Amino acid sequence: MKLFITRIVLALDHFRQWLIAQTMFGFLNFLKLFPADGAINFADWLTRKLGPRMKRHRLMLANLRNAFPEKSEAELQEIALASWGNMGRLAAEYVFLDRLFDFDPERNEPGRVEVSGIPIFLDLRDNPRPFIVFTGHTGNFELLPVAGAAFGLYVSVLFRPPNNPYVAQKVFDFRSARMGKLVPSHAGSSFALARQLEAGQGVGVLVDQKFRKGLNTKFFGLDVKTNPLLGKLVRQFNCEVYPARCIRLPGNRYRLEIEPMIETPRDANGNLDMVATAQLLNDKVESWVREYPEQWLWYHDRWKIKHDVL
Repeated sequence: MKLFITRIVLALDHFRQWLIAQTMFGFLNFLKLFPADGAINFADWLTRKLGPRMKRHRLMLANLRNAFPEKSEAELQEIALASWGNMGRLAAEYVFLDRLFDFDPERNEPGRVEVSGIPIFLDLRDNPRPFIVFTGHTGNFELLPVAGAAFGLYVSVLFRPPNNPYVAQKVFDFRSARMGKLVPSHAGSSFALARQLEAGQGVGVLVDQKFRKGLNTKFFGLDVKTNPLLGKLVRQFNCEVYPARCIRLPGNRYRLEIEPMIETPRDANGNLDMVATAQLLNDKVESWVREYPEQWLWYHDRWKIKHDVL
């Protein structure tokens, strides 16, 4: 009897996840009926309306209060609403990702996407060597590997699959067709990335995700655990490290930036300082977020806020 009940519970959970996935796919297919700008603007409007009704909105505001104690409540509410809009835009942009990246260095008039740091892209492509590009959940970060592929620069991208298995498979299929090789984040992902670097290729990682076990660092002056993966890979392969980000511009336009190589901190013996390297990554992402706070995903429990806000 117990086994039968367990199977029923599992079946109901699978059905619930399937239903959520189909609802999401249906919404995205609905957006395909409209021009890209209209669909993206609609998704922004809708999530601004729905977001504050969700439990995650309280976590978002708690995060913002901790990060920006100097800002008024009205300012924080405005950032939170804009951040929900940013999430809506991310969802809608998935539908039109193939059409959004229209950068052409030979075109005189500006398009939807502008790119900063083209010489770095070309140098990494034309002079192969192991390297790491890191970014954060800011703007439409999904456009960065698309831009790399457009320049003929293919990197192996570490990503965390959604918890819903139906959504995860759809996302994986979509991304892998447009972004090169994907490495799902799991226990063996570090070995997969190491093989790419050992072969003289590049990898891309997000460095602002919540991490339960890691290095003790600060983010917005608050204690956080930071994943040591990037530092371990640099220590093993002595590879170059480049920051990159996407910035949303008015009119549903985007600026993609790859910045010059950063110097990773070393100790007195010349060995990589793991904690200082992790802190350097946090400081870089923090500088991006401070510049455009509404373009970061504040609903993540990055600081492990007490769950009574949820």
